[in-house]
Formats: sequence, C-alpha cells, structure tokens
Amino acid sequence: METTTIKLGISTCPNDTFAFHGLMTQAVDWRGLNFAIELIDIQQLNDRLFAGDFDVAKASFHAALLLADRTVVLPSGSALGFGVGPMLLSAVPGAVPTNSTQVVLCPGQHTTATLLLKLFYPGTARIEHIVFSDIMPKLERNEAEFGVCIHEGRFTWQNHGLGLVADLGTRWEAETNGPLPLGGIMAQRTLPPETIATVQAVIRDSLDLAVADPSLALPSMRKYAQEFEDDVLMKHVDLYVNAWTRDLGDTGRSALAQLSTRAKSIGLVDDPMPAIEVFDD
Repeated sequence: METTTIKLGISTCPNDTFAFHGLMTQAVDWRGLNFAIELIDIQQLNDRLFAGDFDVAKASFHAALLLADRTVVLPSGSALGFGVGPMLLSAVPGAVPTNSTQVVLCPGQHTTATLLLKLFYPGTARIEHIVFSDIMPKLERNEAEFGVCIHEGRFTWQNHGLGLVADLGTRWEAETNGPLPLGGIMAQRTLPPETIATVQAVIRDSLDLAVADPSLALPSMRKYAQEFEDDVLMKHVDLYVNAWTRDLGDTGRSALAQLSTRAKSIGLVDDPMPAIEVFDD
C-alpha cells in the first residue's frame, strides 16, 4: 500500500516545537502516514499556505479567516488563551502612535498581531512587516517608533529599554470576555477526511507526550528558539499550551467566531467568505 505523505509546516516558536517534538522525532506513531516537515517563521507559513505549498500547517487565525473556503482548523495544536496577546511596544517609553507618518513594525501581513493592531489602532501609523525576531532590535536602534512583539519577546521586552503602549491581548479579552485566538493548525480541504482525522490523531498524540514529560521536548525547543534559556522556553509553553491546545472546544470555537465577526466589521474579510470551520474528529 502506498504511504500518504503529508507536507507539514510548523513555526519555530517554543509552543510548536514543544507540541510537535514527538511528531518530529517520530517518538509517536505516525499511524501509517509519512510527514515531510518544515519549520519556518509564522508569516512564511501564512504565505506558503496561501500558495498551497502545505497539506497541513500552523498559521495565524488571521490567515485562517482568509482561507476559510480552502482549509479547516484542526481541534488540536492551537494557541489561544488569556494573557497571551501581542505587545505594542515603543522605542521611546511613554510614546503612543498618533499619525500615519510613524512606523509600526509588525511580524507579517496576515498575523493575528497585525489584525489586532488594525482593530484597535486603525489608521494611526504606517505598518511595515519584518521577521518577528528583528522587531525589538530595530526599536532599540530607533529605526522605527513602534513594534508589535510576539513569541518569547513577551517575556524579555523590558530588558531592551522599550516602552509598553498596550497589551493587545488584554484589550481583546476586555472587549470579548473570551480568550485571544492566535494561531492553529490548518488542513487543506482537498485532503480526504480520514487523512485529516489521522493527522489530527498524530498531533494530539505528540502533544500528549510532551505534556506528560515536558523535558523530552527541550532539545527541539532549544534548537529553534530565539531565546535559549530553558526557563524562558518553559514560560512560553506554560502561557501558550493549555486545554484549548489539546481541544478547542466550545470556547475556542466561540473565540474564532468573534474574530471573524470583528474582522468583517472593519473590512479585513469579505462578507461572502465562510466562517472558520473546525474539523470534527
């Protein structure tokens, strides 16, 4: 019998390398599938999912909104929660964005970080997109006035002499009374449902393995992280890996519906686009 190869893309951030360590190292059963795995930046993942380069990939939920007619979200592997949002930072502490001549660095056109900036600070600055790991260094060098920080930078921005303008996740929570959906695992609708179900099962197995013994995943996390201290890596996991990572559940689905409604309200998603669908495993 011919083995089905799944082109899988995941990000290099610690919550993904933690959750996917078992899958990447084949410490869990691949259940008859073959995985061809790439680890790249989240905006690269978004772009290549749009291009159809992956069968299954981690992507921003901003991208998922725009791909809802082509992909489904898997119940496992998502990042959402309370206190997990992007941070809008300033090069000069105390500064706030006020006009379109100022520059805000964002980690990618279709990241949830950019979506939140557009929701909460519409038209107040000029957005430039760069790789997330370059944002804080550029702010330190005063090469831009503002930047939206994600991933490990949430725990280290104070060490760089920057100012906090707003915790965009906290604002989302206050306005929606729900967790912030950041990103999840998208599968192409062209895959047979039984194949999607098998991929979902392998991902859940991998996540369960890591949760049972977090130290097993540290080698993969260290290999790809921007920050190398183990305590920072595990803080990242503690924040971004939770019950909704194992299964979105009703709360996760509700948060995705809120994201869709708000994105359509400011014209970021066309009304005819269907709502995000979570695969029923």
